[in-house]
Amino acid sequence: MRSSLAPGVWFLHPFSRDSSRLHQNCSELIKPINDTHSLNDTSWCSWSPFDKDDYKELLGAVDNAFLVAYAIGMFISGIFGERLPLRYYLSAGMLLSGLFTSLFGLGYFWNIHVLWYFVLIQICNGLVQTTGWPSVVACVGNWFGKGKRGFIMGIWNSHTSVGNILGSLIAGIWVNQEWGLSFIVPGVITAIMGIITFLFLIEYPEDVDCAPPQHHDGSDKDQDNPEDPENSPYPNRETNQETVTSCSKEPCAEPVAISFLGALKIPGVIEFSFCLLFAKLVSYTFLYWLPLYIFNVAHFGAKEAGDLSTLFDVGGIIGGIMAGLISDYTNGRATTCCIMLILAAPMMFLYNYIGQNGIVSSIVMLIICGMLVNGPYALITTAVSADLGTHKSLKGNAKALSTVSAIIDGTGSIGAALGPLLAGLISPTGWNNVFYMLISADILACLLLCRLVYKEILAWKSSLSKGRGYKEI
Repeated sequence: MRSSLAPGVWFLHPFSRDSSRLHQNCSELIKPINDTHSLNDTSWCSWSPFDKDDYKELLGAVDNAFLVAYAIGMFISGIFGERLPLRYYLSAGMLLSGLFTSLFGLGYFWNIHVLWYFVLIQICNGLVQTTGWPSVVACVGNWFGKGKRGFIMGIWNSHTSVGNILGSLIAGIWVNQEWGLSFIVPGVITAIMGIITFLFLIEYPEDVDCAPPQHHDGSDKDQDNPEDPENSPYPNRETNQETVTSCSKEPCAEPVAISFLGALKIPGVIEFSFCLLFAKLVSYTFLYWLPLYIFNVAHFGAKEAGDLSTLFDVGGIIGGIMAGLISDYTNGRATTCCIMLILAAPMMFLYNYIGQNGIVSSIVMLIICGMLVNGPYALITTAVSADLGTHKSLKGNAKALSTVSAIIDGTGSIGAALGPLLAGLISPTGWNNVFYMLISADILACLLLCRLVYKEILAWKSSLSKGRGYKEI
């Protein structure tokens, strides 16, 4: 059985967990004898500069510094990923990410209270973490063809939620004590994983004498008719068997990496990119603001709120695997995403109104929301990106995987930056308005897939009438 040692980019990012610790209500805590704050100051235990009334805006700025840098850097990172050895590129990114994550935590021990330090560290961290996603999607895409790619990559993609959960749980150990360790420990773990990646990552199956996968069925039929099932973005799973290519990687000429504009011309890239923008806006708003929402609305402690928020990622693991499995079975990536997005809107509405009525309802609603919100997000950033990065129009050139993944995830990361920023601006007007914003973004993500859903439905109808499988665009 073939396998890849491409690791999950579980860059542990504990800031969302510690945001409630940087600013908290200190009225129920015992003030130290030597404290110089006034008796009526209820934020004396918060960390300056996040101890003022504008703390939500400042926390949003720190979040956004990371996400904007990540979004901008992603478009550039994919281009480098196609042209540099992925093992070196990914390992260097993980080592640097560990360094900058640790530097953020050292701000506690160095007693740093200036905003620019935390913003600068987040910008650097965001830039170096862009080395991760295009690299790992390219590595996994090099190993697996389209037959059961959705299910395989759905399982593999669980590493993102596992990283979120581990980052949150590890951060929670010190969140009420020396919160700097909540960043230093995950940073060290990330750096260690970078060393392991350097030692054991295998980029191509040919490097260990394994047969490379076939990324499409090799059909060269005309593709002009938009109502023909050949226009479905995904191949027939039954005819898509992996075959051995006629030459190995060594004697074959090195394929030329695709250009940025060339990647944009691949059918489906633009639609899925903008869909991911709004889907990721929703997902990252939950990731960054859910602990604070639970802390303020359900009135749990900082540690309990962080622990409870990890259930959203548990749901994300289940949703990613389900989305991949269903899309493999139906050959309908866009339709699977669209249905899950449609169901997510009312579930977010219900969570806001009844999700905090009790611990049981909160747990159930968080898991369901995680499934429906992160399922499409996971499917688009993994299987869909790999499908489009090995599209038949590329004529077998796999040197587009990293660039296509970077374009899709980079566009999505714009939404990831906008979500927490908008949440920080809207939350002072009430959490209800934040959820209305999330529901609106979810609906827009769904609408952007209408053309692809329509084409998939036409392909299914034609297949049923002609009694044959689907072909690629």
